[in-house]
Amino acid sequence: MSGTTRSSAGLDPRRRQILYRAWHRGMREMDLIMGRFADAEIGELSEEDLIDFERLIEVTDRDLLGWITGEIETPSNYDTPLFRRLKAFHTHTSPIHG
Repeated sequence: MSGTTRSSAGLDPRRRQILYRAWHRGMREMDLIMGRFADAEIGELSEEDLIDFERLIEVTDRDLLGWITGEIETPSNYDTPLFRRLKAFHTHTSPIHG
């Protein structure tokens, strides 16, 4: 997988920006994790989910990857329902492990 599989057509500007930023983080593993989740969920995220996702986009790749893999304890202020959905979405059969 080389990038987004979802078109940004029909998305409002905020969701288009979030989708772009999810796929352009810097660390390829995080592009795949955040980008794939955004592809699947961006159209259905609530306002609260969008806020939480935007906050997660600002976290460094190293920290966020550690939280997702369980190598680093997730700070309570980031352990939101949206983060738990993102973490559950990532499986060890996804392309970053293939």
